[in-house]
Amino acid sequence: MTMAPVRLPEHLHHPFSPAGRTNPHPAYRWLRTHDPVHYDAASRLWLVTGHADCQTVLRDPRFSAAKGQRERARDDALPPSMLTTDPPDHHRLRAPGALLLGPSAVRSIAGDLARDVDELLDRLGRRPAAERPDAVADIGRPLATAVFGRLFGLPTAEYARFETLARAASINLDPMVPPARAALGRTAAAALTRHLDAHTATLTPGGSAAPLAAFAADDRLTRAEMLGVLNLAVVGGWQPLAELVGNALCTLLPDRAAVHRLAAADDASGEGGDAGGAGGDGGGEAARRAVDELLRLEAPVPFTARVTTDTVDLAGGTLPAGARVLAVISAANRDPAVFAAPDELRVDRHPNPHLAFGGGPHFCLAAQLVRQAGALLLPRLLRRFPGMRGPHGTPDWDRCLVPRRLRVFPVDLGVPGPDGTEPGTAEEDHR
Repeated sequence: MTMAPVRLPEHLHHPFSPAGRTNPHPAYRWLRTHDPVHYDAASRLWLVTGHADCQTVLRDPRFSAAKGQRERARDDALPPSMLTTDPPDHHRLRAPGALLLGPSAVRSIAGDLARDVDELLDRLGRRPAAERPDAVADIGRPLATAVFGRLFGLPTAEYARFETLARAASINLDPMVPPARAALGRTAAAALTRHLDAHTATLTPGGSAAPLAAFAADDRLTRAEMLGVLNLAVVGGWQPLAELVGNALCTLLPDRAAVHRLAAADDASGEGGDAGGAGGDGGGEAARRAVDELLRLEAPVPFTARVTTDTVDLAGGTLPAGARVLAVISAANRDPAVFAAPDELRVDRHPNPHLAFGGGPHFCLAAQLVRQAGALLLPRLLRRFPGMRGPHGTPDWDRCLVPRRLRVFPVDLGVPGPDGTEPGTAEEDHR
């Protein structure tokens, strides 16, 4: 017997509609409660919204990432990389990728990146008081560009060109972008690949401390595979890292108690402890927990695609073979079965099994890099500008599906009080 498809109530916007894209959480909440394995007739996709079921989608080998990318709404092929392959090819590509994005690579750039962050904050401090910086364009993007500039060993004179190419190529993150913009994304990705190819050709094995030098010299990958992984690192890494800052400040700044707590935390530079330590709150652990919580609430990558290779029974329903599936990370990250007060910001939430970095064999290789960069920037930013405030009114969310991002987020840097603390009242601090 064929069942009639479940439809959202009329008072809720479809999460892929223009209005729904600005705030998809009410629709996801309803689906997670009433139809957690939901067939969406408009997109012909299955939306999986429960945390446990999303974990299965991300970990179970019956969900193919390679087919998930080939079955996107767009028909353009992505270059070979971890994103577009299943095991064993995925593992073969991922191991060399750790040379570029793994823990050792992160440690190798940490000192330089701390200086880059301080220079970024100095530039903000020199702006005229009446000129409000945009957290997206003036903080997030420069941070992401500095991170990748260090990873790739780019001369600072090339940062602007790299950022332009990275922004243009990141159109490819959105699987449902209109055809005209998809064509622009393909052109930009080709230009980015040529740019990275020319740059890696200038690197001498053993002659550069940049992680890219070791990665490009690894003979386990063909040149095409190496460039495909590089392209993925930029498209899937630069843009989400750039959007992290605006998304995080939008969530954080209204909660003054959370602002004070994060400002008081050690950053991820290693001051006050071992930056790589797993226990305690020293060396940026408290800041990294806050970054995880901010990512849980507004992940720049809100879902990931798979295709079933067999019939799969989930707790929330059954998926047929050949189903095009979205594991809706944004919904899973607010599942009350896993997270107490799921819509509430708790910067010290622990444990925090959010899925913003995916899971299983495709767990984001750059997860530590993103945590480290965010935990380095945010406490220093809030200490430097303790009176920072965001704009009033409804946040200006972009209409794109991926990444989940703000179009603009102008911030008032404020003026510190005479003792270095923020002017305000105790009542204001607890709003």
